[in-house]
Amino acid sequence: MHMLTEYFSIFLLVIVGLIMGVAPMLLSRKLGPSRPNPEKLSPYECGFNAFEDARMPFNVRYYLVAILFIIFDLETAFLFPWAVSLRRIHWFGFVSMMLFLAILVVGFIYEWKRGALEWE
Repeated sequence: MHMLTEYFSIFLLVIVGLIMGVAPMLLSRKLGPSRPNPEKLSPYECGFNAFEDARMPFNVRYYLVAILFIIFDLETAFLFPWAVSLRRIHWFGFVSMMLFLAILVVGFIYEWKRGALEWE
């Protein structure tokens, strides 16, 4: 019985999370307007019929560009809070950020060598 009381808060959190996730979907399904027609139910709404299979492989350059975006996005996301708190974290914070930037530069050089910056 004691073990059940320890896990009750986790169980309650899961239940509340499920309710918060499922309730808006059910409410929008019941209360929202629904006017289906053949055009809305078609798999492509871009104005022309599909000309290839949806499961065709993508060029690896798309993934390299995504990795490049993540590199710069992470750098920007971590540089601002680091700059704000630099006076409090002193040399340890400075050295750890330089190490982080060095790792990002290695990723950038990898992208550069793979040719992700040249789009043909």
